[in-house]
Amino acid sequence: MITVHHLNNSRSQRVLWLLEELGLPYEIKRYERDATTMLAPPALREVHPLGKSPVITDGGEMLAESGAIVEYLVDRYGSGRLAPAAGTPARLRYTYWLHYAEGSAMPPLLLKLIFDRIESGPMPFFARPIARGIVRRVKSSFVEPQIKRHLDYLEAELGKYRWFAGDEFSAADIQMSFPLEVAVRRAGLDMGRPRLMDFLARIHARPAWLRALERGGKYDLLK
Repeated sequence: MITVHHLNNSRSQRVLWLLEELGLPYEIKRYERDATTMLAPPALREVHPLGKSPVITDGGEMLAESGAIVEYLVDRYGSGRLAPAAGTPARLRYTYWLHYAEGSAMPPLLLKLIFDRIESGPMPFFARPIARGIVRRVKSSFVEPQIKRHLDYLEAELGKYRWFAGDEFSAADIQMSFPLEVAVRRAGLDMGRPRLMDFLARIHARPAWLRALERGGKYDLLK
């Protein structure tokens, strides 16, 4: 039996979604973020030394990292589903988006989260003007332009095909869901980029996505 070590409001939600798309039985072990720091609880370190989610166990195997988990589940249980055929252009695009989601899309979004928290967080009054000035400069000169560049790129890519890997839905779309949901919540992604918003509307209407949401519990990225 596959067990998903599931942290609320995290990347592990898309692992639940993938399992639902594949129709696989699985168990959920739940972990809650610290309400103040929003960090994962120490109990996750008992599962994996980095204390991060998602992590799955499958028999005697333990695997972390969203992209690795997606590839493992699709390769082992997909039976040709949710991945284009090997050696095709669609397969090359599929592999690219599996890695792009965390390797390129998420870093500037994470930087924005960190700098937003520094800007709004408590600090000595004498340091506040300097610290906030530096934060705003970094955000305006680097972080926000990088996010815009990525969102513009993704909007253009979805003008080429219906889904990220091509004309068929694949696990690459599951992998790409999280950075786009984060971008809506934290980076101003809205109807100004209609293809990306249509993509999100389409995935959020999928029965497997809805089942995963029901099983996974509260998912505040959707607010």
